[in-house]
Parts: sequence; C-alpha cells; structure tokens
Amino acid sequence: MEKIDKIFDSIGSRTLFKNKDVLQTGYAPDNIPFRDKQIEQIAGILAPALIGQKTSNLFIFGKTGTGKTLSVKFVENELRKRAGDGTKHLRIEYINCKFKKVADTEYRLLAELIKKLGGTIPATGLPTDQVYNKFLTTLEGLEQKVFIIILDEIDQIVKKISDEFLYNLTRVNSELPKKIVTIVGISNDARFLDDADPRVKSSLGEEEIVFPPYDALQLQDILSKRSNEAFKDNVVEYAAISKCAAFAAREHGDARRALDLLRVAGEIAERVGDKKITIRHIDEANSKIERDKILDIVETIPKQFQAVLQAIISLEDKRKKGQEGQKSLFDGEEGRTFTGDIYTEYQKKCRDIKMEVLTQRRVGDIIAEFDMFGLITAVVMSKGRYGRTKEIKMAISDDILEKVKEILKISLSG
Repeated sequence: MEKIDKIFDSIGSRTLFKNKDVLQTGYAPDNIPFRDKQIEQIAGILAPALIGQKTSNLFIFGKTGTGKTLSVKFVENELRKRAGDGTKHLRIEYINCKFKKVADTEYRLLAELIKKLGGTIPATGLPTDQVYNKFLTTLEGLEQKVFIIILDEIDQIVKKISDEFLYNLTRVNSELPKKIVTIVGISNDARFLDDADPRVKSSLGEEEIVFPPYDALQLQDILSKRSNEAFKDNVVEYAAISKCAAFAAREHGDARRALDLLRVAGEIAERVGDKKITIRHIDEANSKIERDKILDIVETIPKQFQAVLQAIISLEDKRKKGQEGQKSLFDGEEGRTFTGDIYTEYQKKCRDIKMEVLTQRRVGDIIAEFDMFGLITAVVMSKGRYGRTKEIKMAISDDILEKVKEILKISLSG
C-alpha cells in the first residue's frame, strides 16, 4: 500500500502533460491545418440552408484521420452560430453510425433521430413503418424548415441494414413538402455505395468531397503544434515527433493515429518516470496501439465480416496442423489459402450458425477491406484456366491472434 500511495502522491509532480485534452480524439481545435479548401467546399454546399433553401446531399470520403469529421463539425458549428443570429430556418443533428446502440437497425436510427428532435419512442416493439411515421410527425412539428442529418461512418450502417434507409430519408422531401432534409454522410470507404440500388443513388443526387491523406511534413507540423499545447516545455524530442509522423504517414496519413501515438508515448514515459519523450517511447506506443486497434476492429465489424475472418483463421489453423482441407481448390497448392477456399469455409460457418450467406463477390470485397485494415495480406495471382485469385495470409501476430479467436467465438455464438 505504501508504494501505491507514493505513486498517487507523485503523479502531480512527475506529469509531463500540460493539457492532455488536445491529443484526445474529441478535441476540436480553432484552426484545422491543411483543410481550408475542403472546409470552404463543405460550407459552400451547405450555405443555402441558412436561408431555407434546398442543398445537395453531401458525401465526404477519406481515410481514417484525414480530418473529415473535424472539418464537418467545424462547418456545423459555424452554421449554428449563424443560425443563432436571427434565422430560424436550420436544424442540424449528428449521429455516429459506428455505435450499435443507435445505428444497427433502421428502427434504432429513426428512434435516435426522433429523440434528438425532442420526440419519444419505445426502444423496441413497434413496426418500423410506424416509427418512420412518428419521425415524419416529429419533423413536421419542427419550427425550422431545413434539417441537416450528419451520419458519420455511414458505411457502417449501410453494411448492417442495407441502403434502403437512405431512400426512406430522401422520401421525406416529397412526403413533407414544407420541410427539407439534407444528408451529410462521412465515410472511410469511397466504394460503399457502388452496389446500392439504382433508385437509392438517383434519390440521393449527392455531391462528393474527397479528403487526401496528410503527408509526413504536414503531420510533423500538426504534431509540433499540438505537442506545444499538450506537454510541458522541452519534454518532447524532435526526433520523437519525426518518428511519430513517419509511423502515421505510413498508415495512410492518419493524423488521429499520430496524436494517439504521441499521447500514449507520453503516458508510457510518465509511468516509468522519464523526463523526456524519445523514439523508444514512440516505438513502445506503436506496439501497444497496434494491438488495441486490431482487437477494436474485430469487436466492432459486422457479424458477416467476423464470419469471413473466422473462416480465414480456421483455414490457416487447419493447414498448420495438417488437417483436412490442407490442399487448396487448385491442384498441388498445399499450405496456401486462396479466396475460393475462404468462400467455401465461410459457407460452412454460415450454415453452422444459421446466418445468411453473402455472394462470393461481396466476400471478396470484405477480404479486400481486411487487407486495408492490416488484418491480412492479399496478393493477386494468376491461376491460368482458373483466372485470377488472391493468396491470403494472416497479418495478425500470434500473441494477438488468440484474443481475436476468443472475440469471434463469443460474438458468433451469441
């Protein structure tokens, strides 16, 4: 107990941080570097809403950590300020579709929108069409004419409940002639609407803005400014910031990852009593974050994704143990896993847990996303008369893999 008391008593004197909040995901800076062009585009598209006019639906794409949400929220706040100066035309609400409790069914999404607009609805129990009608009634009772719905990570809800809900939201404009609903969708996946129903695409009539990744020099600039606000003077070595930026630039220019790296590195240095944050602390933070990121991805992806991942892991385990299924669908290809093998194994998994089987093309898309997440490596190969396929290898280290298996086992058995 005495040692614990010493740790608690000393935390104030040994802290390296001045304001840790500026390194947190939810922090909104007054200035967003290198995103002036995109912010002006968003503002230009949404500005007519201030005078009660229809605006285009807007879809914003870009890799994680490229400033999409930050920029949209910046414009949202500026619109709110202006709307508060006398105009009563505009209402804006934000929903993050990653959170299952609000956006894993159309019912819950509509219920959350109704709640945000001041209405009430049971958490479950009503037919979806009744909930939709309640949404219309609640919307009709609003003082404001224009309602902008910001759906962050909109691809997540499309994967979970299909694109039909988008069509239903756009129908509001014809069912309530005195109201205007505009959708602002934010997504990491620029292709998530590729397979959408043509009538959904037609009803959206959207504009698109793509956020490019930050390069290493831009990330260094962002990190330098944030570290000056976050840490005490002369705590962070310049080499550590450069290494942090290099790691993040390699991960598609992810500024969020860079800031997380710097924060975790500071926590590690502080915990062991070091006075400066060095390259060593950045390396340790990178290992820790990589482990946590993989487990978070596996826990939050839809069940269909989990079933495909479990099929890949199962095939690798069989090949390692020399069990049945050791040979691939291609003669003589022992100890190797191809997309065709994965689809066959995935079909078995679906039958076992009584889950709908997706098409082979859709499973191929999921495998491509796993490659993007860094869960696997996928190399395109030509197989002669069999056409082109991908050789798949797990990219998850053995120490994390066991935890991944446990997560999948619990999720898919529930």
